[in-house]
Amino acid sequence: MKLVVVSAGLSVPSSTRLLGDRLAAATVRHAADPVDVEVVELRELAVEIAHNFTNGFPGRKLAAALDAVTSADGLIVVTPVFAASYSGLFKSFFDVIEKDALAGLPVLIAATGGTARHSLVLEHALRPLFAHLRAVVVPTGVYAASEDWGAPGLDGRIERAAGELAGLMAGLPGRERAEPEVVPFAAQLAALSSPSGV
Repeated sequence: MKLVVVSAGLSVPSSTRLLGDRLAAATVRHAADPVDVEVVELRELAVEIAHNFTNGFPGRKLAAALDAVTSADGLIVVTPVFAASYSGLFKSFFDVIEKDALAGLPVLIAATGGTARHSLVLEHALRPLFAHLRAVVVPTGVYAASEDWGAPGLDGRIERAAGELAGLMAGLPGRERAEPEVVPFAAQLAALSSPSGV
């Protein structure tokens, strides 16, 4: 199986990349089959992404990154928070991906920021974006604020989200839900008119 991590971190070293690496390592641990991990660093593709908007063609590195993402069995996406949302570089990368190329792809969403106040970026920005792209977003998103590193709680969220992604990548069925029994209307009427009233 192939797992791709898309990191929109701009600095080196980057807490965004660190979170992506930890999520990938946890997913590999949870996977039943061997997993190859590839990392796409968007800061290295910024110029080619801009050129793609103006000329309509991806450069060599961008084309390879797009191919990696669209051929993956699972995707981990991590962005730093800018202006209470994902970064422009992050959004621009996913804007150049062909429509429906991510349909049905399991995706784990994650973000980093300076304060816990921006944690809703997962639900208000990232989850709707990937729902629009028709990807299958795992239930648990992971947000890491500056104070989360080394604090209790982050490891548990990483493990839970990674387990969910590994399960989707393996094609495990979702939790079975009992469907309520549907009794045809004619049968209901017959039961009411029977002598026993049952």
